[in-house]
Amino acid sequence: MRVFFILLASFIFFGCSEKKVDTQTAKVKDSANCKTTIAKKSKFQMYEMSEMAALMEQMYVENTRIKATFTSGGEIGTYPVVFDKIYSAKMTDSTDNDAFFQAKAKEFLKHQKLIYSDTKNARTHYQAAINACISCHEKKCGGPIARIKTLKLE
Repeated sequence: MRVFFILLASFIFFGCSEKKVDTQTAKVKDSANCKTTIAKKSKFQMYEMSEMAALMEQMYVENTRIKATFTSGGEIGTYPVVFDKIYSAKMTDSTDNDAFFQAKAKEFLKHQKLIYSDTKNARTHYQAAINACISCHEKKCGGPIARIKTLKLE
């Protein structure tokens, strides 16, 4: 009986002892080809928007407001001069700021400014501005196209 207690105590002691775990690596199973590999764990990094992405978020919000104004019949307001930063705002990939982008930015701003100055034809200018966004994103960064299309007027 004494041997049993010694074996039980040994099992508990060694079975429950603290195991050192390397926090920098972990076994990762690749489901595509069922291989287990050692991969470095990366520290969590919070996504930080580029200056251009933040500007485009502002443009989206402003155009959402304008679209709502068309249905409610309210005042459009004044042109947000921050939009002029589109030419110089830092992009995630600086090579995207090429001649094509600059031309599309110019087209977008032309129509965007006309929304505020030619309020009689604001809806037409608004649609042209949204179409300029879509045509640029079709060539550059296609991710936000579906979201931009929600800005179109029916």
